[in-house]
Amino acid sequence: MGVVNVTPDSFSDGGRYADTDAAVAHGRSLLSEGADVLDIGGESTRPGATRPLVREELDRVVPVIAALSADGAVVSVDTMRAEVAAEALSAGASIVNDVSGGLADPEILAVTAAAGATYIAMHWRAHADRMAEMTTYDGPGGVVGGVRRELAARIEDLLAAGIAEHRIVLDPGLGFAKRPEHNWELVRALSPGGDLSAMGFPFLVGASRKSFLGLLLAGQDGAPREVGGREVAGHALTLLLAQRGVWGVRVHDVRGTRDVLSVWEQT
Repeated sequence: MGVVNVTPDSFSDGGRYADTDAAVAHGRSLLSEGADVLDIGGESTRPGATRPLVREELDRVVPVIAALSADGAVVSVDTMRAEVAAEALSAGASIVNDVSGGLADPEILAVTAAAGATYIAMHWRAHADRMAEMTTYDGPGGVVGGVRRELAARIEDLLAAGIAEHRIVLDPGLGFAKRPEHNWELVRALSPGGDLSAMGFPFLVGASRKSFLGLLLAGQDGAPREVGGREVAGHALTLLLAQRGVWGVRVHDVRGTRDVLSVWEQT
């Protein structure tokens, strides 16, 4: 899944693709590099980000989705809003990637069900301006137990809304209301037989360029590795996740990811 951030404040690309033409060109480039799905988002969910108006989000993503869908791309809309999901699906998207798992706007579930679209439900506790306050997991099983229970509750709501079981994909929400050590625990839980794998649903994992990789690669002064220097670690994690059978990885560097997977597929 190649990332197309149509935002002025993305942590990973600093708004390089914030206008329609640049975003469409970037999406086409990711397709040429081997992306299977393009994930188009108009709201930054980096820690501390503020939400755009609904009209702003629509104006950012709908023209990009329409253009790339017309090219034959499989498109996912990265949104927490039912209104945006509805217009995106009408414009040609076939997947709704909701980082809130339906908690931010429950109507998004009915919209997805009516369209017969695939729905990706991420583990989420709060919007970007508050999620750093929500990193306590003191129930049974720690972070893995907490994420599993909270995702299970999301599954119940998705099924009740009419989303078919085979159209549900889960996401552990790396970096969202998680401390660095939590992210690694969740990755380990995706191993065959692990507590997340045992849920029986496909998983999407979005680790690309995130801060827990920067902290892993911190220099002697303790400063995290800059965003642009995290790709090799991200590719190593992608290979590990592929070996563990995840449904997909959400990445910024499609070409490098495809190179890694091509080597793995030949072995």
